[in-house]
Amino acid sequence: MESTTGTDSGLTSQNMPPFAVTPAAFARIAHLLSGEPAGSVFRVAVDGGGCSGFQYRFNLEQTAPEASDLTVREGAAIVAVDEVSLGLLRGAALDYEEDLSSAGFVIRNPNATARCGCGNSFSVG
Repeated sequence: MESTTGTDSGLTSQNMPPFAVTPAAFARIAHLLSGEPAGSVFRVAVDGGGCSGFQYRFNLEQTAPEASDLTVREGAAIVAVDEVSLGLLRGAALDYEEDLSSAGFVIRNPNATARCGCGNSFSVG
């Protein structure tokens, strides 16, 4: 797994762990991107709103990441996180879970102090 930032945004291994992506999430992202044009990325973002104050957003984008984005790559799977969202995702991990009743991406976010039942909305303290 390779992770990079386009600019020096103060992110170093000493003061901030990288945003992590699990092998299961990379495998699903690679599958999703295989049907997209070359250069497409899977974007993880945090938006204001939702039941608890913030909500996660996942998009497939056909544009290259911004220079200031954190990008995490494994093979053909590229995950991009913008600088503002990264502030709320510091130390978090993107995973993909699948069981008999559901399947989807989940974020394990150590910064979240509360989350709603849907799992996509959270608050920070």
